[in-house]
Amino acid sequence: MDVHDYHELLVWRKAMDLGVASYRLAERFPAWERYGLASQLRRAAASVPGNIAEGNGRMHRRAYLNHLSMARGSLKELESHVRLAHRVGHVSRADCSGAQSLAAEVSRLLTALIRSLSR
Repeated sequence: MDVHDYHELLVWRKAMDLGVASYRLAERFPAWERYGLASQLRRAAASVPGNIAEGNGRMHRRAYLNHLSMARGSLKELESHVRLAHRVGHVSRADCSGAQSLAAEVSRLLTALIRSLSR
């Protein structure tokens, strides 16, 4: 399927859901973390769908794949921030589970899109 509008991509929609979940998770952090880990979590969360959209708007497949690779990197960064937030006690394991499940789904969808564009 040739997708001309990133809004049509399931991976972008799920990445947006992950962004919302991440922002809500960051709201649970202590106030003193507002400009530390919470800020980094929010930036990584916004970067995933942003890079998917930007890549979709590029004129060449190679540029698209490069942006999808950056989205994967941001996704892994986000996953790491969520795990760190739990380990330092900012959020419970239950609080993290929704974001972790969405991150796993986005990862699978990104991998599938990268593979389909690499053929």
